Amino acid sequence: MKSNRKWINFGLVVLALVLLNIGGQYIFHRFDFTADKRFTLSDKTKTLLNRTEKPIIITVFLNGELPAAFKRLQSSVKDLLTDYRAYSKANLKVVFIDPLAGFNSADQDTVINNLYQQGIEATNLSVKTESGLTQKLVFPMAMIESDGKQMPVKLFQNLDAGGSYEDNINRSIENLEYIFTSGIKKVISGSNPRIGFSESNGEPADLELYDAMHTLANSYEVGRVNLNTIDKAGLDKLKMLIIVKPQAQFTEAEKYKINYFVMNGGRVLWSIDQISAELDSLRGKGSQMVLNRNLNLEDMLFMYGARINYNVIADKNSADIPVSTGNVGGQPQIQLVPWLYYPILLPDASASLVKNLDGIKAEFPSTVDTIGSKGVKKTYILTTSAFNKVFNVPKLFSLQMVAEQPDPKTFQNPLQSAGVLLEGNFPSVFAGRPLPKEIQRAYTDAIASKPSKMVVIGDGDIFKNQIVAKDNSPLPLGFDRYTQRTYGNKALLLNIVDYFTDDDNLIVLRNKEVKIRLLDKAKIKLEKTKWQIINIIAPLLLLIFFAIFQHYYRKYKYAK
Repeated sequence: MKSNRKWINFGLVVLALVLLNIGGQYIFHRFDFTADKRFTLSDKTKTLLNRTEKPIIITVFLNGELPAAFKRLQSSVKDLLTDYRAYSKANLKVVFIDPLAGFNSADQDTVINNLYQQGIEATNLSVKTESGLTQKLVFPMAMIESDGKQMPVKLFQNLDAGGSYEDNINRSIENLEYIFTSGIKKVISGSNPRIGFSESNGEPADLELYDAMHTLANSYEVGRVNLNTIDKAGLDKLKMLIIVKPQAQFTEAEKYKINYFVMNGGRVLWSIDQISAELDSLRGKGSQMVLNRNLNLEDMLFMYGARINYNVIADKNSADIPVSTGNVGGQPQIQLVPWLYYPILLPDASASLVKNLDGIKAEFPSTVDTIGSKGVKKTYILTTSAFNKVFNVPKLFSLQMVAEQPDPKTFQNPLQSAGVLLEGNFPSVFAGRPLPKEIQRAYTDAIASKPSKMVVIGDGDIFKNQIVAKDNSPLPLGFDRYTQRTYGNKALLLNIVDYFTDDDNLIVLRNKEVKIRLLDKAKIKLEKTKWQIINIIAPLLLLIFFAIFQHYYRKYKYAK
């Protein structure tokens, strides 16, 4: 009887295991017990994957011999894409490859060049080891393919030369879901929103905006827009208008076209210099009287809910500039010194649009205030540090000011805003006003816009890239050639564009926070031998103890 009961229990256990395995083929669920829910996909991602029908192939180039920090990034990518496969309604294939594996050094250059043409860029790392620094070429990127369309995505985000790889890797892991979800959506939708950079009012040349336009061109249709010649049909094709550092007044006709674009639901990024301060002018003349710059935009921005003030921000949290300190042996001596008027603006952590971004380098920025405008929500996105001071203009500037020591008491002030996000239904600037003489027929009679968005920044240089004078080549946006530091300017632009062109608001996926839990390297080095001994000897002693215990227990048990 007891024997039969044992066989019945055994059969029930086997049956339960079989049913569990069969059910596992059709039902998937991950139990995430981590405090930061790092292994839980958002509802937005699940919805996108569930409605996807076309097969998707994701090729990840982060493979092979990798530094420890990048192995952690690779592991996080594998875990995430495993969930993507489980939730995807369509066939989602994931492939990890080492693009340089099997090639000799002569052929590797060809492979690297071919990958670069597809948007897959290599990163050369200086990795610290016990023997010193070693150089390692890795490809922290992936290619998303579906229905003949391809899109490269960067897995390693917000590289800061002044920060540690661990911190950068952690920020990259936090952004993985946003990167893959937004990339899959763009590939599947097949639509590339059209973005225009204005060029009719003295805006920077293509070379100064090269990296901004080139980076956006990977996912969008990007070009220049002349507000003097573009017509209603051309405006209707635009999704977003970017106005960077205009220097000439806007005519009423140009303002009318911008207003129509907003009324039609278009999104606008204003990056405006309200004052005429330029560091190159100081180097050439020694000093410059900084004055107001009249762009004829005050009434328009006021109606929309923002005002860029006629002042300049100084901040002790600032970037360095090169200054000549004399000559030695006929050679000029250059020294990097802090320049208070190049503040590092801080992204407001409470705003999802700029969450997890590095500091933003600005040049002579002005403060931005919000104005009461019914139906428009205002969110501050860029602020100074607590050690700031605001100077009204006109004001005389000179390079001799780098030697001035700011009074700490006068630099302890409330945070100042230099950037604001506006969302809602904007009032028409031209409601009840006659048409400009250049406009023959009204584009619209709306007195309020469709739901729209704007960002107003009191600095026109934030989205300009530096240029190498020797060969006239553009540098990456946000990279400072003097300090060799990369700021968050490019990431800010990408965030704004993604937020403005994505109606699903996938930008909220950037809110995910993964707490970094790294081992103490100093302690590891000091106690390395001790823990090696413990890990080797302790298990052996434990095994011997249980063997002796088992021997005497069996002897005691059966001796009875």
